[in-house]
Amino acid sequence: MRIRFSGFGGQGIGLAGLVFGHAAILAGKNALQTQSYGSEARGGASKSDVQVSDGEINEFELFDIDSLVVMSQLALKKFISELTDEGLLIYDSDLVIPPDDVSKLYAIPATKISEETLDRKIVANMVMVGYTAKILGLFNHDFLFKSLEEHVPSRFFDLNKKALEAGMNF
Repeated sequence: MRIRFSGFGGQGIGLAGLVFGHAAILAGKNALQTQSYGSEARGGASKSDVQVSDGEINEFELFDIDSLVVMSQLALKKFISELTDEGLLIYDSDLVIPPDDVSKLYAIPATKISEETLDRKIVANMVMVGYTAKILGLFNHDFLFKSLEEHVPSRFFDLNKKALEAGMNF
């Protein structure tokens, strides 16, 4: 499974991919996570690619994406051409208007959920991770919580865990 988390710099796209990929490893799968933000660090399109497999992973670059997770219109425009014809488009309906030619759409108002339920817009990335994990069904949610615990400071763990749960429960 080839998954790309994407959005604009500052949304925590790299952390989203890291938490998701590490959860897959904790679940006993092989996973590879890479990210790109370079000069686009704030405001431009950023991405975090995650490959999850039961077998070996031999490619570092993703060209044909099975699931594109999008948190900004700019990222959608930049990366939609790499989504396979049968691929899933998972998007933040608060920030993204999907194209008409994608048949497998999954929308969640991640930004609204993070603002209204958790009072912190910054955790919309974890809402998206939880929602993506639920849709893809690659591993048990407990692995996400364990991964999160290892990658965020302890003082932010509960907030981020609530965000993951909000995404999984949507």
